Amino acid sequence: MKTYLRLLILLIIPATMISCKDKIEETFLVNEPVYLAYEDLRSSLKVAEGQEIVHPGKIYFKDNYIFVNEYQKGIHVINNSNPEAPEIVRFIEIPGNVDLAVKDDILYADSYIDLVAIDISDMNNIQEVKRIADAFPYMIPVCEDGVAEFVDERLGVVTGWKTTERVMTAEEVNTNYRVYPVWREDMVFLNSYSASTGSTGKTNTGTGGSLARFTVYDNYLYTVDSYMLRLFNISESDNPLPEKELYVGWNIETLFPYEQKLFLGSTTGMYIYSLSDPSNPEYISIFWHASSCDPVVVEGNLAYVTLRAGNLCGDNLSQLDVIDISDITTPKLLKEYPMEEPYGLGIDDNILFVCDGDAGLKVYDATNPLLIDQKKIAQYGDINAWDVIPAGDVLIMIGTDGLYQYDYADPENIRELSVIPIQNLIHEF
Repeated sequence: MKTYLRLLILLIIPATMISCKDKIEETFLVNEPVYLAYEDLRSSLKVAEGQEIVHPGKIYFKDNYIFVNEYQKGIHVINNSNPEAPEIVRFIEIPGNVDLAVKDDILYADSYIDLVAIDISDMNNIQEVKRIADAFPYMIPVCEDGVAEFVDERLGVVTGWKTTERVMTAEEVNTNYRVYPVWREDMVFLNSYSASTGSTGKTNTGTGGSLARFTVYDNYLYTVDSYMLRLFNISESDNPLPEKELYVGWNIETLFPYEQKLFLGSTTGMYIYSLSDPSNPEYISIFWHASSCDPVVVEGNLAYVTLRAGNLCGDNLSQLDVIDISDITTPKLLKEYPMEEPYGLGIDDNILFVCDGDAGLKVYDATNPLLIDQKKIAQYGDINAWDVIPAGDVLIMIGTDGLYQYDYADPENIRELSVIPIQNLIHEF
């Protein structure tokens, strides 16, 4: 009997220890989603007087106005009739805004999951004229530390997280919480940046930076997320209509229209689609490259791609690629040039502008694509450069510390025209 009791005790003690271990409580960092109710989101667009740029994102230019995204807050409207004295005249409050493009007098902007059409024909009377609800995928913002409560999409869009500490068991955490995947900040332009500088068909559109996720071609607004291309029919500018969604690849970052073609930059390659029928983009070819962040611009038979290394961008590779697209079905690498930390770029009549992060803005004569590194015209190394718009003879450049403009009518004697300073040194894409 005593032997039986000893065996029973030996069996019970480990089981008790395991049970106690399961109930051990710890202090966990918990992220609670902060919601903006759908009804509040859809009544939130407001127009205010011009204000300081704090967290600049993408840029766009049309009809002597520069539009600068304030990351997830809205759009600054800058009167640029005199590039030597630009003036911030309005701020359009658009929660969740990252991207923009313009056709005629209608500005198209994202507002979290919605597409908003805004009449800017009268800068003293800017008005929302249409909103397409649920035009874009539901996104979750970055949740870096700890665990997160499950998101209830019925409550609205998530604008951020409120962090608290809670005492729980590991089992409770596993049952009631999760870690959300990172929403790539530099991809909410990523780049991200807005409608590109290529040919925009027959419509009255503006131009934007190379890190585009919105662009207008003919009577269509094209938008892209990491894998889907969305088409909105804007034959009536103030009445955009969702028309089509196409799967175009994975980790798509930017789009650039040029001569009836659409060039899509991804972390693994440059996809090329035909826009012969703007309502039905058709795949032509792809140029594969190492895993890196990848905006692209095109001029003539050459495509220029910057590859940027980093935690969010893949391989430890930062360079400029020059790609021969004379045979559009078989793009070929012509030359690679090392860079420090390249972001956006622009090309105008063989003058190549490269935003090389902390290495600043670099300007090259790209007449000979095999000798670009030997033909550096200028370098502005005392600024951090993200993206550019070559607009006629004036270059518009956004960086961490300002919106810069340069006169490059004489490329050998580039002249700074103006700077709108930015005090906050944190940028968002």
